[in-house]
Amino acid sequence: MKQSSLSLLTLLALAVAQPSLAAEAATAPPASSYVHGDFGPPRGDPIKAFLTEPPKVPAPTYRNYPAKVIVELEVIEKELPISEGVTYTFWTFGGTVPGRFIRVRQGDTVEFHLKNNPNNKMPHNIDLHGVTGPGGGAASSFTAPGHESQFTFKALNQGIYVYHCATAPVGMHVGNGMYGLILIEPPEGLAPVDHEYYVMQGDFYTTGKYREKGLQPFDMEKAIDEKPTYVLFNGAEGSLTGDKALTAKTNETVRIFIGNGGPNLVSSFHVIGEIFDRVQQEGGTKIQENVQTTLIPAGGAAIVEFHTEVPGSYVLVDHSIFRAFNKGALAILKVDGPPDKTIYSGKEVDSVYLGDRSAPNLAAVTQATKAAAAGKLTKEDQIKAGQQLFAGTCSVCHQANGAGLPGVFPPLAKSSLIAAEPKRPIDIVLHGLTGKVNVNGQDYNSVMPPMTQLNDDEIANILTFVLNNWGNPGGRVEAEEVAKVRAEAAKPAAPAH
Repeated sequence: MKQSSLSLLTLLALAVAQPSLAAEAATAPPASSYVHGDFGPPRGDPIKAFLTEPPKVPAPTYRNYPAKVIVELEVIEKELPISEGVTYTFWTFGGTVPGRFIRVRQGDTVEFHLKNNPNNKMPHNIDLHGVTGPGGGAASSFTAPGHESQFTFKALNQGIYVYHCATAPVGMHVGNGMYGLILIEPPEGLAPVDHEYYVMQGDFYTTGKYREKGLQPFDMEKAIDEKPTYVLFNGAEGSLTGDKALTAKTNETVRIFIGNGGPNLVSSFHVIGEIFDRVQQEGGTKIQENVQTTLIPAGGAAIVEFHTEVPGSYVLVDHSIFRAFNKGALAILKVDGPPDKTIYSGKEVDSVYLGDRSAPNLAAVTQATKAAAAGKLTKEDQIKAGQQLFAGTCSVCHQANGAGLPGVFPPLAKSSLIAAEPKRPIDIVLHGLTGKVNVNGQDYNSVMPPMTQLNDDEIANILTFVLNNWGNPGGRVEAEEVAKVRAEAAKPAAPAH
C-alpha cells in the first residue's frame, strides 16, 4: 500500500511539474516498472546522439519525452602519448581515452552501432553498465575489425554509468584504455550549472618504468599483480594541467562526471582546496553533501558538484597520494576572478603541489626527448628540459634559485661540493645522502632520499641545468653516465668534509 501511494504521489507530482507528461503517465507501465523509468514508446523523429571527447560533456537533452536515440561509436587502436616522450598503443572508443561521452534521457530507446576500424588488429565489443540485458550489450556487440554491430536497449535507470570493452582478456582491453561514461538523465534533467566536465581515472601497466622513453608495450604480469606504472586522469600525464587545465571563474558551480575505468584500482577522488557540495556516490540517486573525498570503485562513477569561491589552481588527485605525485593521477582546475580575503587569505597553490605540472606545458622535455632519439641532443636542450624538471622535483627543498634552506638543505648555487666533484651529484641523486656534509663552509646534517623514480635522461638533464646555473662550473651530464652509476651498488656514506 505504501509503494502504491508513493507511486501515485510521484505521478501527481510529475503531472503538476510537467503537464506534457500527464498523458504519458496515463499509459505508463505498472509501478514496479515505472520506478525504473520506462516512460512509454519513443516519440518524434530519431535523434543522432552528439558524443564528445574528454573533458567535454554534451549539452543536456532538454526533452520531456522519450525518444529513439542513435549512438555511433568506433573502436580505434592508436599510438598516443602517455607522458612526455613516452607513447603507448591505446585501444579506444572514438580515438580518445576515455572514450566519447554519451548522454541520453531516462526512458529513451537507444539504437547502438559499434564499429571496429578496419585497421585494427583485435576484435572488440562493449558492455554498458547502464544497459539491462545479458553482458550489458557485450553479447550483442562482438565485432571483428572492419565490421559493425548493432543492438537496441531501453535506458531504464537514471545515473552515470561506465562502459567498457568486455572481449577476452577483458582486463587487457580495459587496461589499454577501453572505457568511458554514459549519462542517463532523469526525466526532469539535471539542475543547471556553469560548467560540466568529464574525467576518468585509469591504471596502466607498461614494460618500462615510469616515464621511460619510447613506445611502451602492455605488461600483463604487472597488470595481474596490480602494480601499475601509471595512474592517470584522461589517459595521459598532463592531459588536464597547464594549458590543458579545466577552467572556471569565481562564484560558479562546477559539475564533474568522474569515472574510474580501472582495471584494478579504487580511486580516492579529492580536489585539493575544495569541498564537494553534492556527491552522487557510485552514480546513484542518493545525494551526499559536504564531502572531502569520495571513493570510486573500478568500473564505477560519481557526480560531484562544488561552488568556486576564491581564485587559484585546484588540484584534482587520487588521494592514495603516491599515485598523484609519482604515477601521474593529477589534474588542475584553474579558477580566475577577484580574491575574497574573508574566505581565504593565502597565496595560490604553487609548485609544492603542482610539481613539474605547474608550467603551462613540458615542451622543453618533449623537445629534448625527440632530440635524443634523433641523436641531436645539445647541452642547451638539456638545460631547458632540466629547468622544467627541477621546478617540480627539486625546487621545494633547494629553492627555485638554488639557495637551499639555511641549516637544513645545502645550496646548489655556487656549491663547493659541485665545484670539487662535478659528477658526484649523480651518485647523490641515485643513492641518496645521509649524514653530515659541508657545503660552502657550512655543515648540514639532513637526509636526501634516493630519487630512483627519475629516469636516466631526467637526472642527466636536471644536473646539466644545475651545473650551468647559479655560478656553478658548467659542463654536461649524459644519460649513459647516469645509467652506469645506477648499475653500481650504493656507495657507503662519505666522511664529513
